[in-house]
Order: sequence, then structure tokens, then C-alpha cells
Amino acid sequence: MKHLEKHPEAVEGCFGCKILTLQMNTGDASSQKQTSNKKWEGELNAYREARSQGIQPEGTSMAKINEARRASDVMGKAFDANTMGSSKIIQNNTVSKLKEVGAI
Repeated sequence: MKHLEKHPEAVEGCFGCKILTLQMNTGDASSQKQTSNKKWEGELNAYREARSQGIQPEGTSMAKINEARRASDVMGKAFDANTMGSSKIIQNNTVSKLKEVGAI
């Protein structure tokens, strides 16, 4: 007797039903998901350069690094994701308000 003949609807706690929902894929080994060495080195170099300027991006991706640099330019001081939150919220009007209250 096939499992679906026992109960055609998924039953909570049924191991057979759980197995039927599993999907196999290549995971991190997929060549489409792997970052090229050149891109990887470029991002790490950009991250190192930002850190040498006192900037702490939210991550090592080029988008995060560029966003942290932009936030630093807007604020006029190095951005630190550990203490300042998300760099995306830092805009000219936000910075002027933060300066008014003495937060930066």
C-alpha cells in the first residue's frame, strides 16, 4: 500500500508525509551561486579599505559597503553598523535631526 493511499492529505507528525515534502538541490555547491574569485577579492579589498577609514559596513557585499560609505558621506563621519543600525535609514533629513538632538 502506497503512503498516499493511507491518507491523501498531509498528517502532522507522520514521517512519511514529511519525507514527501523534502526537495533535494545542489545547495552551496551550485556553480551558479558561487562567487567568482575576482568578485570575492574585490569585495574583501573594498571592505578592508572601508574599515581602514573607520567605516563598519553591515556586511562584506559591495552593496553593503557602498551603502555604508554613502551613509558616512551624509553624516560627515564614519558609519558604524554595530552602533548606528541600518545605513539605509541615514538620509540628509535624518542626519540633521540627529545632529539637533546631539546623537551624532
